Amino acid sequence: MTEFDPAPHATSDDRPADLRAGAFQGVREARRNELAEDYVELIAELIHDQGEARPVDIAARLGVKVPTVSKTLDRLAREGLITRAKYRSVFLTDDGRSLAKECRRRHEIVLRFLISLGLDPVTAERDAEGIEHHVSERTLALFSAFASRS
Repeated sequence: MTEFDPAPHATSDDRPADLRAGAFQGVREARRNELAEDYVELIAELIHDQGEARPVDIAARLGVKVPTVSKTLDRLAREGLITRAKYRSVFLTDDGRSLAKECRRRHEIVLRFLISLGLDPVTAERDAEGIEHHVSERTLALFSAFASRS
């Protein structure tokens, strides 16, 4: 056995099927919400920094084309997270602002946690961007407590 041999720790997944299914369902739901969360967080940031959030600015920040942004903005409008008019800026609804604030809180906790582990800020920022969508409130509380002690 070497230090890279996974055999000593490898076990079969003995969890009941319904528990495994619940875990997979949670991951699928987080993935579905991830795009909306990223968009409202970015829109809030653009409004704060520039006074407005235009589709062209959103596209530039996300590295996608404006038609892609427009399609997603249509979905966010249907979900009641934003309002917008053709050729105008995008605005967050109260629900959109609440979601953006919650996403920012989650992001900051994960970021502080990763940095407290010794990760460099650039890598921590990139990794936090994905982790924030897939971590429970209980885990976030532990991340926050750990980062506060460091």
